[in-house]
Amino acid sequence: MNQSAAPELARSRRLLTGYFAGLGVLMAVWGARIPAVQNTAEVSTAGLALVLLAAALGMVAGLQTGGRLAHPARLPSLLTGGAIGLAACLAALGACRSLHTLLGAAFVFGAAHGVLDVAANAAAVRCQAGHGRPIMGRLHASFSLGALTGAALAAATAHTSHTVLFAGVAATATVAAGATARLTRTLASPELEPVHHRVAPGMDQREGLSRPRLWLLGALAAATLLGEGAAADWAAIHLHDLGATATTSAAAYGFYSAAMAAGRLAGDRLTTRFGAPAVVRAGAALAALGLAAGLTGSTIAFALLGWTAFGLGLSVTVPSLITAAGIGGPRAVATVAVTGYVGLLVGPALIGALTTVTALSHALLLPALLAAAVAALAPKALEKPTP
Repeated sequence: MNQSAAPELARSRRLLTGYFAGLGVLMAVWGARIPAVQNTAEVSTAGLALVLLAAALGMVAGLQTGGRLAHPARLPSLLTGGAIGLAACLAALGACRSLHTLLGAAFVFGAAHGVLDVAANAAAVRCQAGHGRPIMGRLHASFSLGALTGAALAAATAHTSHTVLFAGVAATATVAAGATARLTRTLASPELEPVHHRVAPGMDQREGLSRPRLWLLGALAAATLLGEGAAADWAAIHLHDLGATATTSAAAYGFYSAAMAAGRLAGDRLTTRFGAPAVVRAGAALAALGLAAGLTGSTIAFALLGWTAFGLGLSVTVPSLITAAGIGGPRAVATVAVTGYVGLLVGPALIGALTTVTALSHALLLPALLAAAVAALAPKALEKPTP
């Protein structure tokens, strides 16, 4: 790290920590109050599925657009504009009173989320390169902590209108983004420019990353995020099927999330010491073995430990995959993100389909098997390209 640029790098890191945390808050507040949105707009379950699909399609479009636009010089405007746009869409979702308005607002909300996601991760790759050491894990941990904060805020304001909550959170986010707009210019500084590898034979000349390796990174991201989606949608149901109370069932995802945040906070130090391939391989193996043990055991305590181990083990995977994709620039980051989110969106539904032919505990072995595959393929995906 260039010592003369240290203050600028520190400001950039703190700024990105705020952006990742804020994104976590916004997404958690929206997710936690979706039932209120559905009831107020008098939308059926099928209608709500369409709304969520619109948000997902918008996000895919936003990720692709962000990947094309996220040139270093544009990162400041993409971050500020994406944050303000996402906040405005959250407020708009709170004001929707019909299916048609919800569909439109959800699509734009997803698009703004996608643009902001790519911009934040592309800026994080640059900031990490400037530091000369791993910081991606802590940045992603701030998202997890922000999500926990947003979920707690939504729970604490459960008796407040979701319209008021969404407007309040949106106003706070808009003010924060506007107040820090000047600071985002540091993210376009030449001091943060990653050191690119020479393009080896078989690599895309524009991206400096071989296409097979890029798609392998995307496949591992999809496998990992399928597991994250499974934890979000099925962990509580798994505990409920074992006879746990509603409170204990809900705690399963809390344990998983807390373990993931803790793992990401420690992940940068472990990556510095042992290298990303070894850390991801060990973490994914822990996730696979932990979840499998929790599913095959018949006690609630075993199940809670299994979901906790699953979150801890997967915690370092996505930050490491994004870092590896960053060699190829924002488009490569967007490609890995899009492929990963396919797993996040498809995974819960796929597990639901499997439960029609087998027990839930058996269906949930799918994320455990995919984690084992991540452990096996991590060294190949995360090895440094040969110059």
